[in-house]
Amino acid sequence: MKLPYKWLKDFVDIGAETVSPKEYAQKMTMSGSMIGSWEHPADEIENVVCGKILSLEKHPDSDHLWVCQVDVGTPAPIQIVTGAQNLKTGDLTPAALDNSRLPGGTVIRSGKLRGVESNGMLCSMGELGLTKHDCPYGIEDGILVLEPDTGKPGDDIRQVLDFDEYIFDFDILHNRPDCLSVIGLARETAATFDKPLTLSAPNVGHTEDDIGNWLSVRIEAPDLCPRYTAAMVKDIRIAPSPKWMRDRLRHAGVRPINNIVDITNYVMLEYGQPMHAFDYTCIDDKTIIVRRGRENETTVTLDGQTRTLDSDTLVIADPEKCVGIAGVMGGENSEITDDTRRIVFESATFDPVSVRTSSRRMGMRTEASGRFEKGLDPENTLPALLRACQLVEQLDAGTVMGGIVDVYPEKKAPRVLSLWPERIRALLGADVPAEFMTDALRRLEFHVAGEAVTVPSWRGDVEGIADLAEEVGRLWGYDRIPTTLFAGRATRGGLTPLQQFRRRLASACFAAGYTEAKTLSFMSPKTPDRLCMAQDDPRRHAVRILNPLGEDQSLLRTSPLPALLDAAARNRNYRASALRLFESCTVYYPKCGADGNVLPSELPEERHFLTLMMYGGDFYDLKGAVETILAACYVPEPRFTPCTDNPTYHPGRCAAVAAGGRDVGVLGQLHPQVTENWGIDTEVYAAELCIEDLFPLVLSCRQYSPLPKYPAVSRDLAVTCAADTYVLRLEDAIRAAAGEALESLRLFDVYSGAQVGEGKKSVAFSLTLRHPDRTLTDAEADETVARILEQLKSSCCATLRA
Repeated sequence: MKLPYKWLKDFVDIGAETVSPKEYAQKMTMSGSMIGSWEHPADEIENVVCGKILSLEKHPDSDHLWVCQVDVGTPAPIQIVTGAQNLKTGDLTPAALDNSRLPGGTVIRSGKLRGVESNGMLCSMGELGLTKHDCPYGIEDGILVLEPDTGKPGDDIRQVLDFDEYIFDFDILHNRPDCLSVIGLARETAATFDKPLTLSAPNVGHTEDDIGNWLSVRIEAPDLCPRYTAAMVKDIRIAPSPKWMRDRLRHAGVRPINNIVDITNYVMLEYGQPMHAFDYTCIDDKTIIVRRGRENETTVTLDGQTRTLDSDTLVIADPEKCVGIAGVMGGENSEITDDTRRIVFESATFDPVSVRTSSRRMGMRTEASGRFEKGLDPENTLPALLRACQLVEQLDAGTVMGGIVDVYPEKKAPRVLSLWPERIRALLGADVPAEFMTDALRRLEFHVAGEAVTVPSWRGDVEGIADLAEEVGRLWGYDRIPTTLFAGRATRGGLTPLQQFRRRLASACFAAGYTEAKTLSFMSPKTPDRLCMAQDDPRRHAVRILNPLGEDQSLLRTSPLPALLDAAARNRNYRASALRLFESCTVYYPKCGADGNVLPSELPEERHFLTLMMYGGDFYDLKGAVETILAACYVPEPRFTPCTDNPTYHPGRCAAVAAGGRDVGVLGQLHPQVTENWGIDTEVYAAELCIEDLFPLVLSCRQYSPLPKYPAVSRDLAVTCAADTYVLRLEDAIRAAAGEALESLRLFDVYSGAQVGEGKKSVAFSLTLRHPDRTLTDAEADETVARILEQLKSSCCATLRA
C-alpha cells in the first residue's frame, strides 16, 4: 500500500518539518505498520524549471530543428535547440538546464547541435517519467506543453508537476485490511504519534430526483453479501480528472483514466472500499439482484473474456442476465462508454472466501478481489459511497440523484471484550499502567467504558484479551518490553516412539544395502490398470487433486509401488545392473459412501508403508533382507505363507508376511505384466510392509539370555511328505511337539525325485536340543524326537525317511 504524505495530511499532520521520513518509518514499523521503503520522486530530477517560449526560428542547417529563445526566470533568456514540432510562441514547457538530471540518471549539459549553441533541453512526458494518463493535455511524440497558469518561468518543475512528495510503501498484513487505505493508515499514524485525527463525514450538497424511482436491489445470497449499497448519477460528463487527483493516484501507484473511473479508484484508496460503476441502461427491469451463479451460466467480463459460472460464484445480475462477478470484475455489458448518461455506483461487502474462490478459479486477480478476500467492514460501504457522490459533485462529473439504496439484511453487533490489566501485563511481560492501556485503546478508536472495550467495526482481527494486549504493547513500544525467559515447566523435546521406530527401520534398510528414495505422493489415473489391480479393488478409488501438476499426477497414491517402479525403470534405462531401493512413504485411502463413491469432503485415511524394491537378485534375497530388517527393529520373527491371489505379484513367487499373529504386508516378484507395463526387462521384487501394523509388535522388553551352562544334543531329522506340504507347516509341528527342549531348528535340505516317489518330497531339519537346568540325556532326546515324529505323522502325514 503506497501512501503519499500530502494525502495523509488531509487527515493527520505529524509535522514533517520535525519528523524525517526515516523517523516516521521507524515509529510506524515499531507500532505494527511496517514500511518496507519510501521514495521521493523529486530526488531523480535536478535543475529542471518551467520555461516560456519567447521565439522560434528554423535551424540554419536543418529542416526539422528549431532554435528557441526560452525565458527560464534568469535575467536573460537562454537558447535551446529542439526537434519538436508542437511548440509555438508563448508555450510553457519543462526546460532542463545545463548540468541537469532526469529520471533514469540522464544528465543534460550544454552543447552544439549542428553548429548552433543549445544550453539545455526541452522535455517530453516520457523524459520526465509521465504518461498520457498523467497529462491528458499533452502529446506523446512531442514536448510537454504545460497547462496555462500552471507556473511561471523559472519555477522548479518538481513543484509544478507535484514531484516533491514523499511516498511510503507499507507492507500490510493479511489480518489488517483496514490499513489498505489512506484513512486506515491515518488512524495508525494518529495513534502512533498521538496526534488528532481529522475525519469528517462526506456530504453531498445538491441532489435531484430520487433513486427509489429508478432502482431497487434484492440480495438472494445474504450469506455471501452482508451489505449492498448503491447510488445513481445522471447527466454524466466524462472528462480527465483534475491535476490534484491525477497526481495523488499516480503517487499511489494507480494510473489515471477519466473522472468516473478515477473517482472509484480514489475512494478505494482513501477508504479501502472497492467500488464499481456501471451503465444504468444495462439493467433490465430497474432491478439489481445479488445471487449465486447458475450452473454453466456464462458472462463476458471487462477484459473481454467469456467466463463460465457455477453455484459457488456470487454475481451481480438483473432479472435477465449477469452484469458482473461480485468482488472481482464487472461485465462487459455494463461498461461505461462515452455515450453513458446515467451510472450506478456500487459499494458492497462480499464473503472473502467466495471472492477468493471465484478469483482463483477464473484466474482473475484484481485490486478489488485482493481487498475483498481479506474481509472488509460492512459499516464502511455507505461512507465510501457518499464520498464518491461528493467527488462527483466536486469534479462536476454529473448530477447526483437523491437517496441511497442500502440493503443490510443482518447488521452485526459490535464485539465487546473485557479489559483485564493484570492479564495484559502477564501476556506482555511488562508493567504497563492501566491508565496507559485505556489511553492506547482510545487512541486506536476503541471505546472503553470501565472494563468493557467495544471493538471498532473495522478491527475484525481483535477477538480476545491477547489481541487487546497486542494493541497496548505496540503503542507501549516493543523495545520497552524487557527480555525474559519462558516461565513454567518446559517439555522435553525428542522423537515420538513411532518416529524412533521409523528411523530404526531406515537404518536397518541402509545396513541391508538398500538406498533410500524420496518420491511424490501422486499417481496417474492409469496406475491401477498398470498394476493389474482387480476391478473391485478398493485401491482403485483415489482422492483427486484440485490443482494437479498434470493428469499423470492428478490422484493421491493408494499404493507405494508406482513411484519406485518409475525409479527402477529409470535406473534400468541407465544400464544399472542391480538396484536396491527403499522408501518410508504415505498412501491415502479415501473415505467412500454407501454407494462406493469417494466422499470429497472427508479427509482420506493415511497409512505409512516401508517399501523395498530390487532387481538383480531373487526372492530369497528379498526375504532375507526383510527378516534382517525386522529383527534389527525388534519385531517378532515373521512368518511367510504363499499368496496366490494378489494380481500385482507373480502367483508362484509371492508371500504374505505375518508377525505376532497379524498380517503386516506382502513380498515377492512383481507380475511380469506389471514390469512390462513399466518397460522393465528383468525380474523385479518388492516388499510392502505396513508400519502402523508393525509398530505395536515391537518388543518393548528384550530379555538377555546368558551363555548356556549345559551341552546341547544335536539330531538330524529327514521326513517324507506330500510335495505340496509347506515347510512352515512341518516346522510348526516340530516346535509344538518339542516344547522348551528345542533350542533351534534349521532346514538344510529339500529333495524330490525317484528315491522318495512321485508326488513326494524329502525335507531334512537339524535340531538342537538343550535343557536349561541340566544335561539332557540321550534317552530324553530320543523321546523328544519320537514325539516330533508322531506329531508330524498325525498333523502333516509325514514319516521318517527310510
